[in-house]
Amino acid sequence: MIGIDLKATEKFIQEEVWNRNIQKAYEGLDLVLTGKGKGNDFLGWVNLPSEIGEPLVENCENIVERWKGKVDTVVVTGIGGSYLGAKSAIMALSHSFSYAMPRQHPQVVFAGQNISEDYLAELMEFLHTRTYAVVVISKSGTTTEPAIAFRILREDLEKRFGKEIAKERIVAVTDARKGALRTLADREGYATFVIPDNVGGRFSVLTPVGLLPIALAGFDIRQMVAGARKMQEVCSEKNASNPAILYAAARNSLYLSGKKIEILTNYNPKLQYMGEWWKQLFGESEGKEGKGIFPASVNFSTDLHSLGQYIQEGERIMFETNLLVKLPEHDLKIEKDLDNLDGLNFLSGKRIEQVNKMAQLGTRLAHTDGGVPNIVIEMEKIDEYNIGEIFYLFEMACGISGYMLGVNPFNQPGVEQYKKNMFALLEKPGYEGLTQEIRKRI
Repeated sequence: MIGIDLKATEKFIQEEVWNRNIQKAYEGLDLVLTGKGKGNDFLGWVNLPSEIGEPLVENCENIVERWKGKVDTVVVTGIGGSYLGAKSAIMALSHSFSYAMPRQHPQVVFAGQNISEDYLAELMEFLHTRTYAVVVISKSGTTTEPAIAFRILREDLEKRFGKEIAKERIVAVTDARKGALRTLADREGYATFVIPDNVGGRFSVLTPVGLLPIALAGFDIRQMVAGARKMQEVCSEKNASNPAILYAAARNSLYLSGKKIEILTNYNPKLQYMGEWWKQLFGESEGKEGKGIFPASVNFSTDLHSLGQYIQEGERIMFETNLLVKLPEHDLKIEKDLDNLDGLNFLSGKRIEQVNKMAQLGTRLAHTDGGVPNIVIEMEKIDEYNIGEIFYLFEMACGISGYMLGVNPFNQPGVEQYKKNMFALLEKPGYEGLTQEIRKRI
């Protein structure tokens, strides 16, 4: 079970502030569980783990079997929550050098998460040497970035393999009834999975949006769901051992003390993309109405040699949340060297992870002494069960924390502004007035 340690925050939080925020966290939990808060039409993720049935898991496994031996690459096409959850899980669970290792399952790559011409052109060059399939993820089918990528991928599949084979190699994860992608999927006969109407993109990793790509990469989504289910039970309890309550209360207490930036740190590079998923989850949920903690992430000890100086002695406007792993998968020790030119013989016989853990502890002590509070969240190990737990823990803590701030954690009105400007600059029909207005400014 994932644990949380707040000892290194205590001297930064006044008792009365803590007591007030614990109470507010309980109230936030009530709003999440009862559905009485803002954005309550997007609370489908709350009970999702306990509602995931055998048919959904089997349907994911059926696609795995359908493409087994026929497909060596799967292109997952989506942006934001439609790719970050899946990528974070796949990166965490994969061998660090999986791209160069023999593999039993398809290589999962991503498209539609940017509009880089070079990226997409180089992806197509890569795919021309591969036998590939596509999972396209979009409720509407008209989100610019994935829609552009999918148009190019679909045309390439149909040109190379013909429409009949192409339709067997495209799966659409989309709305149940409406939207351009639903219309296309029904017309062409693509296999489809449904994104629930009441689950927003950044909370969708435990829907087919995340489960299907993770299953295609060869990982056990049953265990992931089991981990999320267990954390759902724990996070539904209104008590001081609920990690979502503790995390939400601690981060909001620190925010009120002037700590406006939260840095998610890890000491295992497999968790790098967990930080990317976490940044969207909290940034898009809380950053509105002039409020919110700014989410950032670092990879230690690597970034201790780049950002460590600032964290140690820069402006005291931040705190760290350490996402740690108790048990490594491997066992590698440092051997004695007779010459000892590097002066490391004092480490002889020690495991690499022992050194890593002392780096963790030493860093936390140094940063806390330097005025940077530290929260510790520790996973037992990196596996499907623990990844399911951490996904749900962060989702619940985010919902509670957003309500504590007094915002709607489940909308993102600010995201639309860049799209309007982009469409106007591209002279999309219907944007003529805005086009003229923008041209006067540039």
